[in-house]
Amino acid sequence: MAFTLFDFIYLLGSLGLFLFGMKIMSEGIQKAAGDRMRQILAAMTSRRVLGLLTGVLVTALVQSSSATTLMVVSFVNAGLLQLGQAISVIMGANIGTTVTAWVITLFGFKIDISTFAIPLFAISIPLIYTKREQLNFLVGFSLLFLGLQFLKDSMPDLQSHPEALEFLRGYTDMGFASILIFLLIGTIMTLLVQSSSATVAITLIMCSKGWIPFEIATAMILGENIGTTITANLAALGANVNAKRAALSHLLFNVFGVLLVLIFFYPFTNMIANWLMNMGIGDPRELYEYTSRLSQVYDPASMSAISSTETLADPSLAAIQAQIGSLAAVVSVGLALFHTTFNMLNAFVMIWFVPVYVKICQRAIPMKKSKKGDTEQTHLRYIRAGILPTGEIGLLQVQQELAEYASRVSQMMSYCEGMLKTDNPVELKKLYNKCEQEEDISDAVEVEIADYLNKISHTELGKESQSDILVYYRVATEIESVADAAVGIAREINRYHQLGKSYTDMVRNNLLQIHSIATETALKMAELLRRNKLSESDARESYTLEKQLNDLRTLLKAQNMENVRTQKYDYPESVSYMDLVGYYEQLGDYVLNVVQAATKG
Repeated sequence: MAFTLFDFIYLLGSLGLFLFGMKIMSEGIQKAAGDRMRQILAAMTSRRVLGLLTGVLVTALVQSSSATTLMVVSFVNAGLLQLGQAISVIMGANIGTTVTAWVITLFGFKIDISTFAIPLFAISIPLIYTKREQLNFLVGFSLLFLGLQFLKDSMPDLQSHPEALEFLRGYTDMGFASILIFLLIGTIMTLLVQSSSATVAITLIMCSKGWIPFEIATAMILGENIGTTITANLAALGANVNAKRAALSHLLFNVFGVLLVLIFFYPFTNMIANWLMNMGIGDPRELYEYTSRLSQVYDPASMSAISSTETLADPSLAAIQAQIGSLAAVVSVGLALFHTTFNMLNAFVMIWFVPVYVKICQRAIPMKKSKKGDTEQTHLRYIRAGILPTGEIGLLQVQQELAEYASRVSQMMSYCEGMLKTDNPVELKKLYNKCEQEEDISDAVEVEIADYLNKISHTELGKESQSDILVYYRVATEIESVADAAVGIAREINRYHQLGKSYTDMVRNNLLQIHSIATETALKMAELLRRNKLSESDARESYTLEKQLNDLRTLLKAQNMENVRTQKYDYPESVSYMDLVGYYEQLGDYVLNVVQAATKG
């Protein structure tokens, strides 16, 4: 029977179900362990081995090296991991992703998947309607194996089409060139599917059916290791320099590992085969040779029956069918062992060269030099449009961005201080323009952070993270209010000097005194936001500073009218003076609002 367009669509649908199941399972596990996963990665030390083990653990949990790598790139983007630490975790992720091949090998080829996938799906369906949505990973698990079963059933039957088999064999008998060709095919397949786990599953099926030799299948797996790096590199396109370097390190690590194995390719694959034979499992190279011999003896109809999963009445054909099934299991074990051994050896060799990788990535992607004298930052530092990781990791980026936002707004206070200390019109204008520029940027940053929070709110989040989103919305709004108060101070100082006047020494000194306390409150706000976890006790110093500011405001207001009466300064100056005191009071209130929101007080 010909392979029709409908069959091709059925094949794509099966692949889609497999990928969808993996996505649901990964998201469910991340949601169940979201906060703990953040803590595991956030607590990462500079020790390479610990980073390697963390990558293995996290990837084994989420069943996706791409997901782990995206987390790592996000952490580097947020400044939570150094490049060297990130490379170690990525190396571990390559080992962790081999779990998928073993799961498919142990369950996907030895038993009828539908015998447990359908009942598991039936059990997991009620979980969709419960509040514990994180248990939905069971739904994903059953969908993944259903997709695998459909994928196996929808693959074209090459055994019944000798001409197609000959076409395929034409590319498998070209010596080492065949290895390179199928390595490229594996890379392209993974680039298209965006999942090395899916393409490894396809490779396992192709080899277990005897379409391609064991060596060719291992070459495809090597290519899939290269292709899987595209996800992180695409996501890092809009990220900062360090995140781009982390993504590049993933590509370099896998490419160098593949090149190293290609040098010893045949000895390496023979070593895997010998291991299996010594363990009494069998020779993974035997299936392809066995099916090749059978195709020369049996007609296409018989070969189609032998390669099917249906029970055969002919005892001789049934025996051959059982033999093929046994050899297929050996092949799948061999490929899973190759995949694991390659990634483990690659990681254990390359982990000692992490500093070298760091230097290569730094040279390949140098830090962008700013224009001379230009220290202004006109965009977000940690959040980029090109990368939207899992919600849990995205919130860490927001936390870092809010701390940076607070530090930037606090910088506006230095401009105001400079305006208080000078009467030079040129210097005043320069400082005032800087303050206005920072306030405009502050408005844009608030909108960008809020927009990013809105995107994250539509991803899978735990209850604590959902609460954090509301907190971060409020923090961003209150920081922008701090900026408004700061620019209000600058505008009033500028307005008064535009009248051709300047402040008396008494007023100037009093304003500098209250300015000092207000600046200290703003800096304390930025310091608190840089901490991972905050409690109400962390806000005590901010409350003390706010009280000092309010007490000084009350004292200055009480003294003001007496100073005007005794002609220490005139009434117009007192109006500007009290307006500025009022702005400082507002600024202190907004800072305290930020601290209260951050500490959930």
